[in-house]
Amino acid sequence: MKEAADEEPINPLLTDIQELIHSLLQSTSHVQILKCKWSLVNTKLTTLETRLSDLSLPTAAAVNPLSSDLLRSLSATCSAASSLSAICHSPTPPGGKLKTQNEVDSLSAKLDAHINDLEVLFKSGALSENAAVSSAIVSSSRRESVRAEARNLMTRLQIGSIESKSLALDLLLGLLQEDDKNVLIAVAQGIVPILVHLLDSSCSSEIKEKTVTAIAKISTVDSSKHVLLAEGLVLLNNLLRVLESGSVFAKEKSCIALKVLSNSKENARAIVSRGGISSLLEVCQVGTPNSQALAAGVLRNLAVFEEIKEDFIEENAVLTLLGLCNSGTALAQENSIGCLCNLVSGNDDLKLLVAREGGIEIVKNFWDSFHTAQNLEVIVQMVRTLASCPNIAEFLVANGFLIRVVRVLNYGVLGVRIAAAKALCDLAYNNKIKKELGEMGCVCLLVSMLDGKAVEEKEAAAKALSILMSYVGNRRIFRKEEKGIVSAVQLLDPLVRNLDKKYFVTILSSLVHSKKCRKQMVAAGACVYLQKLVESDVEGAKKLLDSLGRGKLWGVFGRP
Repeated sequence: MKEAADEEPINPLLTDIQELIHSLLQSTSHVQILKCKWSLVNTKLTTLETRLSDLSLPTAAAVNPLSSDLLRSLSATCSAASSLSAICHSPTPPGGKLKTQNEVDSLSAKLDAHINDLEVLFKSGALSENAAVSSAIVSSSRRESVRAEARNLMTRLQIGSIESKSLALDLLLGLLQEDDKNVLIAVAQGIVPILVHLLDSSCSSEIKEKTVTAIAKISTVDSSKHVLLAEGLVLLNNLLRVLESGSVFAKEKSCIALKVLSNSKENARAIVSRGGISSLLEVCQVGTPNSQALAAGVLRNLAVFEEIKEDFIEENAVLTLLGLCNSGTALAQENSIGCLCNLVSGNDDLKLLVAREGGIEIVKNFWDSFHTAQNLEVIVQMVRTLASCPNIAEFLVANGFLIRVVRVLNYGVLGVRIAAAKALCDLAYNNKIKKELGEMGCVCLLVSMLDGKAVEEKEAAAKALSILMSYVGNRRIFRKEEKGIVSAVQLLDPLVRNLDKKYFVTILSSLVHSKKCRKQMVAAGACVYLQKLVESDVEGAKKLLDSLGRGKLWGVFGRP
């Protein structure tokens, strides 16, 4: 019974507040000091009076806990305002004019907050729909239930005290973590702008940590990423502030969201201009193992953009990333190598720096201990990138990378096979190496790749074969491959688009001196395809067509 007595009914409380405000407006007309400030307070009280009159209408306010909390807070503010107004009836307030002025300013700010909270309540529809939701929540679908809960939490995140917002964030995180579908529902209801505003406001570190955690969760759901991207620089700048001065946990969550936002050139520029590279490298050096991996992932995205690479160099990023390759988790190593791969691409000086600082040994060790297909793909890409520098290619060959690359030409991941074939184009820089590759079974594996589904795989294999076929021993191996010539001829067909035909012309041209091979090419339709390629000015096509034509004539005249 006592507990019930302590719980004031809402409607009587609303009546009391309205009477308090009416009394306050009369009281403030008799103030002797700070009249301008009290005039502003009067304006706000009048606005509140209007807003509160809407609560007197037949709504769900009487059972809405949100309006209940707000009214109790407003009642306390009005009571304090009455006492303050009475003090100002004297030209010499007991606490002094400066202290009293600060108290009036504080009162004015509180009234602003109450007005804002009331507006949020009305705009959210929480007052009108609360009763219906409460009575129908059990019978409604799960999706409707989540929608209602999300709307309720959105309202709570915009009104009330820091404590109530913190509790609402706890409930929101529970909702988001429960199911990715809940994330989609909450995003559709408009949760993201509210979270961004909350992160942008000067709230407690606890609130910021929970808010960035919610944003990070949303960023992991693909269908919601575009909503975060739409928030632009406001969200980006706040995430970078968290990265600079937030807790360890908050920094991890900030990196998760930044990884999504750093994929666009505009956002990448903004991150760099705010000192983001420096902050991320610092996390790579002194952060937790998980935050190191996440920070390296963001840097990996940034290093894609050519205009940003100079900023990496200025921050001495290569050495930091190589250090993480030696000491980080498997994911940290993968992201660091991926970042280095993007960073040194097209810059032989940076490639040589990586090699001088032990990068080849790091790559070798990581290759031999890879845990996932993603690990392997990034490391093969790195080998391919380094091999494009002739001086480094020699070191890679000397360190046993030929057999490593050949072994993954039939790996089950498309990206690995393509990267391996492209790496061979630079590693096969002399006939001795081409001979070794042929003996390792490289030619057979590349021929199999010509039958792959992806155009990029076919072209990478053809380019590697066109280089290897300059060694006579590899031509003999190719001729023994049952599908070799037929596959190469079929890929001359102009209807197979987005494929550089010159590599296939080179392969076939290396075999045209063999009568048997010429017959196979002609039988597979090479002359028809080559005629079309000649019309398109494909390099070497006319010469190959002429060679096949002469072979046909010789075959005719040679008959008895």
